[in-house]
Order: sequence, then C-alpha cells, then structure tokens
Amino acid sequence: MTTERLKECLERSQVVRMGSYDYVINPVIDGIPRVEADVLEEVVDEIARVGDFDCDVICVPEAMGIPFAALLSVRLRIPYNIVRKRRYGLPGEIEVRQVTGYSDKTLYLNGIERGDRVVLVDDVLSTGGTLAAIITALRSVGAVLVDAIVVVEKGEGRRRVERELGVNVKALAKVEVRDGKVVVLS
Repeated sequence: MTTERLKECLERSQVVRMGSYDYVINPVIDGIPRVEADVLEEVVDEIARVGDFDCDVICVPEAMGIPFAALLSVRLRIPYNIVRKRRYGLPGEIEVRQVTGYSDKTLYLNGIERGDRVVLVDDVLSTGGTLAAIITALRSVGAVLVDAIVVVEKGEGRRRVERELGVNVKALAKVEVRDGKVVVLS
C-alpha cells in the first residue's frame, strides 16, 4: 500500500534512541524537518482510498493526526474530533491513559457520543498503546468504531490491538529500524 513519495520520505527518516525505544523522526509522522505538501496530499489520498468513511466523525489523537484529520474532513465533508493532551473539564470528558514505548500520559476525549460512528486515524502505530486506549475510551461511551487507519506501522502494536480488542488496523506503510536506519517493508 505504500506510495512512492511516502516510501522515499520514510527511508530518509532519522532515528533517535530513547532508552530502549528507536524513535523514528520523519516529516509525515513528526512534522520535522518540514512536511512537503505533495507528500501530505498523497498520504491523505491513500487514507481516503483505503478507509471506510461511512461514519459520523473522524477521530485523531493530538498532535500529528491533526493534519490528516483536517484534510480528510474538508475532502470527505466529515467532521473531526481531536483526543487532546489537555484536560478541559467538560461534561462527559473521558480520561484516556496512553502508555507507549517512550511515554505514559493522559489524553482527554470530548464530544463523542453514544452511537457515533467513528473512524480513528493516527500517524504511527508502534506499541499499540495510543490506539488501544482510544478504542477502549470510544467503546466506553458507546461509540461504534468503523475503521482504524495509521500511516506507519512499526513494531508489534497492530497485533496487540487486533488480539486484545479485535480491531483490524489498516496501515499505509510498515517499517522497522535496522542498524539505526528505517527500512520500509511494505
């Protein structure tokens, strides 16, 4: 499924070691050094092509899911919702504990209601901690997860989400880090 521009962009990624975790730094998944418009457009085109957007809302975690959600929202005429890193204290706000390979944080879900049909989009899936936490929160409010799509899959997170939650996650590209370099597998 990997597009040529995305593949080229991923292969030029920098890798930074954070403890025992290889953190991939790339414009598409980090916004660093800069995101080229044609690559972003290609990624959004591919997300729109592979996703089932028969939904009420596109949901993304802050921060790097936001560019995808905004462009998908405009293109598909579907509103989007951001799972934020900041507590607002709104009625019905749900705390989402996000445990990843390099952090343990709390996110906050607002504005999703029982019966909402949701497509979850994120930039990268490594450990599965972020997606698993958001999917669990969506289910706790009675939302229906229609689809889950990530731009980059790295690590065993997809298997975790599929095994623990029964959710099939679509990925545009699968990568691994070998000898400090990003290798695009598909």
